[in-house]
Amino acid sequence: MLALEGLTVVAVEQAVAAPFCTSRLADAGANVIKIERPEGDFARAYDAAAKGQSSYFVWLNRGKKSVVIDLMTEQGKKDLETLIASADVLVQNLKPGSMDKLGFSRERLMKQYPKLISCTISGYGDDGPYAQRKAYDLLIQAESGLCSITGGPESPSRVGMSIVDVATGAAAHAAILEALIARGRTRKGCDIRISMFDVMADWLTVPLLNFENGNAPKRMGLAHPSVAPYGVFKSKDDHEILISIQSEREWKIFCAKVIDQPNLSNDERFGTLVAREKHRKLTDDTVAAAFARLTRDELLRRLADADIAFAEVNTMGGLSHHPHLRRIEVGSPNGAVTYPAPAAMIVGETRHYGAIPSVGTHTVETALKADRKP
Repeated sequence: MLALEGLTVVAVEQAVAAPFCTSRLADAGANVIKIERPEGDFARAYDAAAKGQSSYFVWLNRGKKSVVIDLMTEQGKKDLETLIASADVLVQNLKPGSMDKLGFSRERLMKQYPKLISCTISGYGDDGPYAQRKAYDLLIQAESGLCSITGGPESPSRVGMSIVDVATGAAAHAAILEALIARGRTRKGCDIRISMFDVMADWLTVPLLNFENGNAPKRMGLAHPSVAPYGVFKSKDDHEILISIQSEREWKIFCAKVIDQPNLSNDERFGTLVAREKHRKLTDDTVAAAFARLTRDELLRRLADADIAFAEVNTMGGLSHHPHLRRIEVGSPNGAVTYPAPAAMIVGETRHYGAIPSVGTHTVETALKADRKP
């Protein structure tokens, strides 16, 4: 039996953040009922990369049931009320105030259904000058300051995937699991509210504290702001290898066994982490010159033998064929799709992942019949 089997989750969701959260609940056995507009979640049309289907939707909606409800109609509101009345968890990320206008205020729901765990995801929360702003992943990357510390010296950049959405979905998932544990003890639900801006601000604590201490972070591409050498260097045959030297012991081993310069660690310009960071250009130039004399295979062998932390700078092509990539296969309306497996593995448990639903695969009645409440 999976951990969340027998629990019902109603998801009035779209896009990425909330679906990320509820996909993990579905993986753990919850009966996730996804409420879609008649035209479907707009994320269904983001691209056509997964056998003609949206890669986002295929990734984040496995194992869910799709129920079409037009919330602008009285019947639609009655149907949603029926589902919420049978739910353990309600997750929603509609525009702020939308659920209230439809008659589903959190205050009313928590009073009427005291065991319900309600989780609302928004861009900026309920209060404050930005509360009514629309918020999407890249907008929050920019507003939070994340873009200002991402990229190279020449210009800011976005993180190359939906990091704000995923971080927010993961935060919501963790908060819901905490609430389920608490409800098991108290028999009471709770009202969880998570904003994308708050999540990203939390993740940016280290660069923020450095800024407030007078050490404003700089954009450094694939280099570390306070550790050297920690960055990308090219081999003789033009392969990019990223190395990380975290201690003086590692630096001495690196000098002796990888770049054949054992006396370098005795040079006061390179003798400590602080000194190497102070003379970063000289440090990096010295390492780059040494790497340029060795081929990729020679460098990888030396780095591995010396137990130095390193990685190759891969592309998506490299990830696609990576020897460590685990995959799962899920059914979809257009056939089976494979993609990276969820990170968490439970020893002794084999999980089977549900299919991607077409729009409206279930009705209110059939979605609830599948529910097995303990």
